[in-house]
Amino acid sequence: MIKKIGLLLGPLLFLLIYNLPFIIINAEADKVVAIAVWMICWWITETVSISVTALIPLCFFPLLQIMDIKSTASSYGSPIVFLFFGGFVMALALEKVKLHKRIALNIVKITGTTPNKVILGFMFATAFLSMWISNTATTVVMLPIGLSVIDLLKNDEDGFTQGDKNFALSLMLGIAYAANVGGVATIIGTPPNTVMIGFLEQEYGIDISFLKWMIMGVPFSIMMILLIYFVLVKIVYPNGLGVKNDSKEIIDSQLAKLGKVGPIEQRVLLIFMVTMLLWISRSYMNEWFPIIKLTDAGISMLAAFALFTLPFNFGKHTFILEWNDTKKLPWGILILFGGGLALASALSKAGVIDYIGELVSSNTALSVLMVGSLLIVIMLFMTELMSNVALVAIFTPVIAGIALGLNVNMLHLLIPITMASSCAFMLPMATPPNAIVFASGYIKVHEMAKAGFVLNVLSVLILIAYMTYVIPLVF
Repeated sequence: MIKKIGLLLGPLLFLLIYNLPFIIINAEADKVVAIAVWMICWWITETVSISVTALIPLCFFPLLQIMDIKSTASSYGSPIVFLFFGGFVMALALEKVKLHKRIALNIVKITGTTPNKVILGFMFATAFLSMWISNTATTVVMLPIGLSVIDLLKNDEDGFTQGDKNFALSLMLGIAYAANVGGVATIIGTPPNTVMIGFLEQEYGIDISFLKWMIMGVPFSIMMILLIYFVLVKIVYPNGLGVKNDSKEIIDSQLAKLGKVGPIEQRVLLIFMVTMLLWISRSYMNEWFPIIKLTDAGISMLAAFALFTLPFNFGKHTFILEWNDTKKLPWGILILFGGGLALASALSKAGVIDYIGELVSSNTALSVLMVGSLLIVIMLFMTELMSNVALVAIFTPVIAGIALGLNVNMLHLLIPITMASSCAFMLPMATPPNAIVFASGYIKVHEMAKAGFVLNVLSVLILIAYMTYVIPLVF
């Protein structure tokens, strides 16, 4: 019913605002606001795919003479779109050769075999993978391995005790939550990061390097993993279980099935490592070798190009990736980036962002801390109910205007609020990882909400501290 209402309400709100007998901001800005309201309505209700909604600017901006087709389409071909495309291609290669599963199993193996250490190992393995491949794919990889460990507890001599249930609950929630916060560590780890960085680059020429983001993002992800682990196993769902050597056998058997690291895995790993190294050392490489100009998007595309063109078997003319493999690539997310950037560009050019800034600057009672804290809370709890990517696409231009009005560095507001969009822990529909582990049957909604509410509150406090003390040091 909500989707049906949303389908009709979006265009109706657009027509209503477009045909108002008075001017809200100015004639040009009001047209953009009308389109924005339509997009927000469809993004919130998800009446059609959020990627389809992102095509609205491409269809209607030229028609309504907001921006011509060339300017609008340029947002869909932004460098940030190609940065994420290269990341997706690299993720496809990792998945195709099952290298992501090998990495995850080895991380879990290192952490130990007591139940709580198994949970921690799964969380760190999930978070590491989520830094490089989608949180959905990461959860899909980790879930069956986790379920194998839980099956041991169900079939042991004492049956499925309350302690076993708490272990299963903590393991499932730990995988989902780690997938969510792990992506915060890198630019390509989660789409909201990319949407925000693309907006800054396109509208304000602000370039955030891969290394600089990791300096801030990796400590945050580690801190959140440890906090989530402590809340799950020590406060909300303690299991009190002793050593379970069988879990080690499961990990070993899974690794044995993968066999030895083959030549194709070695090549993918080499390309992956070189790409990471180039991302991290990009600014230094540009200084040392002035004849080249490396960018994060360029490095990403070089990695994708290498995976498609370096022969795996020259005699048979086979490659690591074939173009057919891109059937699994989430093209819709790339369109979503473009739509969000086109909307942000139109809002900026029409003066809507400046208008928001003037409104905020005229209110002297607002402090940066108060506004930032409120926006973090709004973002974090709203993302429980709607797509975090769409939410960030909606919020970034608004927050930029607020930052201008408060006369503060917009990064100090935009970054923590974008990070908040990846901290949805309460509801199954909040993120794909939450939904995937909920489908395992070991979690009830109230159990996820109980742990999630505690973590949401703690996340707000950590993000406020990050906004106040950490982000100003890095940026």
